Amino acid sequence: MRKHNAAVLVIDDEEVMRDILGTLLEREGYSVRLAASGQEGLDLARSLPFDAVIVDVMMPGLDGLQVLDELKKHDDDLPVLMITAYASMESAIAAMKKGAFDYITKPFKNDEVLVVLQNAIERRQLVAENVSLRQNLQARYHKFSGIIGKSSRMKQVFDLIIQAAPSRSTILITGESGTGKELVARAIHSNSARSEKSFVAVNSGNLPPDLLESTLFGHVKGAFTGAVYPKKGMFDLADKGSIFFDEIGNIPIETQAKLLRVMQEREFMRLGGMETIKVDVRIIAATNVDLKHEMEEGRFREDLFYRLHVISIHLPALRERRDDIPLLVQHFLEKYGEENDRKHIEIAPEALDLMMEYDWPGNVRELENVIERAVVLCTGSRIGIELIPEHVRKNPAFQIPHVVMPADGISLKDVTVAYERQWIESALEAAGGVQKRAAELLRIKPTTLNEMIKRYDIRPRRKKASAGTQEPDNGGSTENGDELEPVEVE
Repeated sequence: MRKHNAAVLVIDDEEVMRDILGTLLEREGYSVRLAASGQEGLDLARSLPFDAVIVDVMMPGLDGLQVLDELKKHDDDLPVLMITAYASMESAIAAMKKGAFDYITKPFKNDEVLVVLQNAIERRQLVAENVSLRQNLQARYHKFSGIIGKSSRMKQVFDLIIQAAPSRSTILITGESGTGKELVARAIHSNSARSEKSFVAVNSGNLPPDLLESTLFGHVKGAFTGAVYPKKGMFDLADKGSIFFDEIGNIPIETQAKLLRVMQEREFMRLGGMETIKVDVRIIAATNVDLKHEMEEGRFREDLFYRLHVISIHLPALRERRDDIPLLVQHFLEKYGEENDRKHIEIAPEALDLMMEYDWPGNVRELENVIERAVVLCTGSRIGIELIPEHVRKNPAFQIPHVVMPADGISLKDVTVAYERQWIESALEAAGGVQKRAAELLRIKPTTLNEMIKRYDIRPRRKKASAGTQEPDNGGSTENGDELEPVEVE
């Protein structure tokens, strides 16, 4: 088989040998250039691309081993074949140690030269393909359907997406709030056979049961007060596509049974209706709570849990993949720089260091908000530490509270109350007063935290009023002039 478009450089000081090799290779379809000395050959190799080089070991001036050294410095993957008139192992071993692909001894057979050269060029092509594949993989890992990351933890996520996307299986995505669970769900849909159909996202926790069921399954006329017209639901919109349940752990227990039926039978009935409607929908669900714990507490159906838990993809928290923070920062700088006509804006190294050290309880969403704020407020071309929020700069540690045992003892109930109170206060301080962020630190729902704050009558932190500041005449100050600092609710 002829090798077209493969370029070969022959370097040999003997004219007869150059002519023999040139004629042989051109007859096989190779593009051949000839050089009468080592220096001439190096000049050609540095100015033109070649797929392989054939070099005579024994040459005046620069000998073959010296030429080999320089060729490998120029292109380490370039295959070099050495030709020697001496069948000595010493010269062969020396050439191989220096990176030669192979060697041929004179007198040689034409077929021997062609086979070794073909192997060398095939290896060259294989190396080039591998480099291209690695570059494509790096590009895929760097930005995968809007997901930014190249850390080992995120590569595992990307690999799972690629493996799971083509299947029909239900997928459960777990991870803390702000880690990008909906982006993963969209990536799964985009890489599936359903990509041309609808992707419908459902916020599972913000609707009462009746309204949620109407939203999901639709309703018939007169199903409830105000149902003047029949209405199709989200399962109708998602037919032949994918439906994504964000925070599926918040779905009421009575609605879970109806959702289970859709997953098992691929059919449902509209609210207030009797007609069975067939549907072909792939279900992707996400949660930031422990569904096994919810199941044990009776708040989540066991049969639904195992239906959902066919393929599970866990998203690491941002603090668990700090290597991705610079990539994310750059991505958000470009995004909000373009939105605000602030292109080419950059971040100061000391500001980036602060971000690398911070634990990001709000994960990628919190980082994005910090960068958007900094871009909007920046008056120059560089974001310094003064534009980083105070709670990120201080990065307060979340301290485990310590309860001191009084001399006369203390009941276990009192210890529990004191411990919980101090734990909540420590979390609020670490979260800069933001209840949602504190709830994430404590691994509880924001509503639960709010109830506990009321139960234990936890007051907002106080900060001293500045000297010369007039005390407010409303309820926003204490008797000694301390100003109340509100607990922020997101």
